[in-house]
Amino acid sequence: MMAKEDADQRLNAAAEVLSDMMNASDKGIPQDLISRSQCVVIVPGLKKGAFIVGAKYGKGFVTCRKTSGMGWSAPAAIKVEGGSVGFQIGGSEQDVILLVMNKSGMNKLLKDQFTLGGEGTIAAGPLGRDATAQTDAMMRAEMLSYSRSRGVFAGISLQGATLRQDDDADQELYGKKIANRDILAGEVAAPASAAKLEALLTKTSMSKSR
Repeated sequence: MMAKEDADQRLNAAAEVLSDMMNASDKGIPQDLISRSQCVVIVPGLKKGAFIVGAKYGKGFVTCRKTSGMGWSAPAAIKVEGGSVGFQIGGSEQDVILLVMNKSGMNKLLKDQFTLGGEGTIAAGPLGRDATAQTDAMMRAEMLSYSRSRGVFAGISLQGATLRQDDDADQELYGKKIANRDILAGEVAAPASAAKLEALLTKTSMSKSR
């Protein structure tokens, strides 16, 4: 029961991170980029320690547009692991969002695991409501990445980090072993704890269609 509560709490935290990033006035993620994305990955409280060689670890969720184009899939649990060379001594905790911008990036997400910047091209995303004009070059990237640390939003590089399925969290949420590919196909009912996240993404899509 405690594990189930942990997964539910992470889902709620993911919704809060997305809400804060979307509503950060002119310093948040451009909403039209969210509305154009194929999938959204949210990792609340990604832990990062940079001691000569930086290491990253976090747990979060990914949801993708249904193939019908109407609505979003149930959330699938993922882990972010890996590192990059760095020289800053210290550590911090960051909330992270990845926007998967095209079908190619989405197909990589459906693998059991893949490495950002290796198998999937990724770029630090632009900020602000008027940032769309700056994204032409970035739109070649399959994914755009964002972070929040101590209330400040920024683009973030996750080169070399690995995304893979979090089997335990999926088991907690859905009560059985299930592949992320099946969850993201849009044929699995979302748990009640995903309602807030689903409402936020639906609201964004509706505001774009007006």
